[in-house]
Amino acid sequence: MSERTLWQEFKKGLIEQNPLLKLMVGLCSALAVSTRVENGIFMGLAVTFVLTCSNVIISSIRKQIPREIRIPVFIVVIASFVTIVDLSMRAYFPAVYERLGVWIPLIVVNCIILARAESFASKNRVSFAVMDGLGLGVGYTMVLLIMGVIRELFGTGKIVIFDKTLISLGSYNPPLILIMFPGAFLTFGFLLALLNRHEMRKKK
Repeated sequence: MSERTLWQEFKKGLIEQNPLLKLMVGLCSALAVSTRVENGIFMGLAVTFVLTCSNVIISSIRKQIPREIRIPVFIVVIASFVTIVDLSMRAYFPAVYERLGVWIPLIVVNCIILARAESFASKNRVSFAVMDGLGLGVGYTMVLLIMGVIRELFGTGKIVIFDKTLISLGSYNPPLILIMFPGAFLTFGFLLALLNRHEMRKKK
């Protein structure tokens, strides 16, 4: 197995099979938590951790899992890692945990993770499963961060991480719609339009 092959498994999750922009899964959580950059960082790390670790375990035991009960087994594995994330975040980052709320426990049924367990991890070796999980996790996090920057900066006039203001637009009067649900759809649509334009120009 060459390095190049592993790299291809990783990079496909960035654009080619990006879970949000291409596969269109996990959109509910992404739209809900992308009001702040800080939310995007923690949600992205949580999903990447659960996705990668569950991929590894499922790939490792794929030959021992009876086909008839594979989905319940996948859910148990995923739920175990989600519990680790949930308890850790609640203990060490309570303010972020409060903002993310129900979206952390709901990682258990996140379409990205269950879909990769069924379509990829259960059919491929561990090294591929690791790179697949990392690639899709990074791709997911990347989109969350871009949306978070746009929505927080232009919707509140500043970006705050760990109670420290990193960027401020000063006297800028922000349109609050950007940090509301319509703003989430507008921002996501803008990113989709940019990606489609880029791909059309590439084909030409």
